[in-house]
Amino acid sequence: MAQSRFAIFSVLAFGVAGAAILIALGVWQMQRLTWKEGVLADIEARIVAAPVTLPDAPDALRDRYLPVRLEGQFLGGEGDTLRVLVSRKGFGAGYRLISGFEDDLTGRRILVDRGFLPVAEEMRAAPAGDFGVTGNLHWPDDRNSSTPDNDRAANIWFARDLADMAAVLDTEPYLVVLRDSSPREADITPLPVDTSAIPNDHLEYAVTWFSLAAVWLGMTAYLLWRIRQRPV
Repeated sequence: MAQSRFAIFSVLAFGVAGAAILIALGVWQMQRLTWKEGVLADIEARIVAAPVTLPDAPDALRDRYLPVRLEGQFLGGEGDTLRVLVSRKGFGAGYRLISGFEDDLTGRRILVDRGFLPVAEEMRAAPAGDFGVTGNLHWPDDRNSSTPDNDRAANIWFARDLADMAAVLDTEPYLVVLRDSSPREADITPLPVDTSAIPNDHLEYAVTWFSLAAVWLGMTAYLLWRIRQRPV
């Protein structure tokens, strides 16, 4: 009898302690979810804020997603547009078109991501004339360990490597992802920055921890039942 009580107490203590740890991890993930949703809301509000003139020295931390206004001309010439191979949900494969832009407001030459062009469409060179561009400063993180090397000879890039692109197009290594332009380019769809690429898996993690806690408690209850069924 004493041995049975000890076994019941040991299983109960172990089961409660394990469940408490798993529940605590689930609660922590819910707290992280609240924090992340606040961060994303701040970023979304920043993205659509009133645009400003391009800063003198844009900073990747301070100025990420900063809305800016450019007025000037796209840079023409041989190889004036770089193609970044991407896939757009519902449309398939295509290219982000990256061109140089000379901003009359600051006298600077920077990169502009003009938007998406399906692979079946004819390549679009940088348009001539005066343009007003509204977009967001961005430092994309396209490259990882599995990203192929850019095929410069075929003008097919697999990542927006700003330093390399700036060297090819003779601009500063800063990128504005176009949100709107005046006039607008026909057949090119802007792909403005948003928060969709920022991971927010805390809810899934919380559900996982809470589910594991429920399974743990269920196994504990079953084990206690088995102990109580043993003959005295």
